[in-house]
Amino acid sequence: MPGIDECLLEAMTVNGARAAAVIEWTSGLALGMVGEVRDEDPEATAAETAELARMAAEQRAFAALGPGGAKGGSGSGPDADDTDGEPAVEDVIVTTRTCYHLLRFVDTAFDSGVFFYLWLDRREGNLALARMRLRDMCGRLALI
Repeated sequence: MPGIDECLLEAMTVNGARAAAVIEWTSGLALGMVGEVRDEDPEATAAETAELARMAAEQRAFAALGPGGAKGGSGSGPDADDTDGEPAVEDVIVTTRTCYHLLRFVDTAFDSGVFFYLWLDRREGNLALARMRLRDMCGRLALI
């Protein structure tokens, strides 16, 4: 199973990739980062991206729906399960006029909130393909 550095390097092979990071969303700490950095401040970039992930993960409005439209699972956040055992939030996608920002929550064996962040140039990137590649990478990612 590839580690963080290997997955980050693989993410940079996605067409249009400008940057990639693995970030712990409760603290905003980047566990690994590669590529360009907005405003030349990697700590601020990680913290701001973690704030977006935390906002999506903790909001009941984004919780998974169970059968009949009732809320499933016992909590909110990316680890809260719906009735099929899947995480409530899988991805967060933000589009701008020039970029795609894709956040993918990573399942871990330990109790942690980790997500993979991929920043794509909109002219060169393919959002659907990037999302599939990121899903596959996160499934193989070994966090130790």
